[in-house]
Amino acid sequence: MRSWHKSSYSGTSSDCVEVAVLEGEAAVRDTKHRDLGMLTFPSTEWQVSLCGARNDLR
Repeated sequence: MRSWHKSSYSGTSSDCVEVAVLEGEAAVRDTKHRDLGMLTFPSTEWQVSLCGARNDLR
């Protein structure tokens, strides 16, 4: 079972994404459209994506 949490990058708006992290993978889904499924990424790719996002925010 996945444990979903709201992304810290979503802020206080209602347009949010949720993230679930399991051993070896991360999953992302749209809070408003959970029924449409999710995207999954190997953990290493997810970490690279987060580093890229953090660098863009600086």
